[in-house]
Amino acid sequence: MRSRTTLFAAPLLLAFTASAQNPAPPTIPSTASPSLDQYRVSRIAIDTDDFGELKRYRDADAALKPPAAGENRVVFLGDSITDYWKLEDYFLGKPYLNRGIDGQTTPQMLVRFRQDVINLQPKVLVVLAGTNDVAGVTGPARNEDIEANYASMAELARLYHIRIVFASLLPVNNYTDDAKESFALRPRERILALNTWLKDYCAKNGLVYLDYFSAVVDDKGMLRGDLSDEGLHPNAAGYKVMAPLAEKAIARSITGKA
Repeated sequence: MRSRTTLFAAPLLLAFTASAQNPAPPTIPSTASPSLDQYRVSRIAIDTDDFGELKRYRDADAALKPPAAGENRVVFLGDSITDYWKLEDYFLGKPYLNRGIDGQTTPQMLVRFRQDVINLQPKVLVVLAGTNDVAGVTGPARNEDIEANYASMAELARLYHIRIVFASLLPVNNYTDDAKESFALRPRERILALNTWLKDYCAKNGLVYLDYFSAVVDDKGMLRGDLSDEGLHPNAAGYKVMAPLAEKAIARSITGKA
């Protein structure tokens, strides 16, 4: 009589073959936020094939010439808040480069830091990052982890004689239905704690702290409704408030007046 091993071998082989031919759709750990889970699943190919999304600016960076003599080149590094900011409309004629990428977190920015910052030889770097880390877009992140990534950026910038400006995280609001989930993912106390850390780190290290938060927060501690259409990203009016603050911070950084 055939053994049980022989009896079960064929079905198991067939099952394995069927599984290989029809692989299960990729899954990720749940965050208890359906929208965030869906977003994270949509980015599996990006996060596994090009975690830092180096491809986004690779060609533009390669085509960029070194700064001209006396040029005060500035790189804006960040996530979608930077990515959506049409710098040319707010800083006319300035050699300011947008290197924001929608959805990114600070570890992703560190992956592309050499390509999108160091190799471009800017005089000043403006960093606006951390809100997606808090939301857990690329996985859970403690404030200490985010702070360590800020410090790594600062140390790399210092090594290459790039003056760095750290911008505060912006508040968020839940004034519309669309805003409620993104608001819940970004606890106010975490945003405030990171801003406190950034301000203190800048003071201790002679860096410029760019306080967007105070300029766009309302009396409830949320992002002003007139400055955002969906509670997370500034609208044109919001960027109009932020632009002169960024310009002043850049000027202070260039002159060394932290």
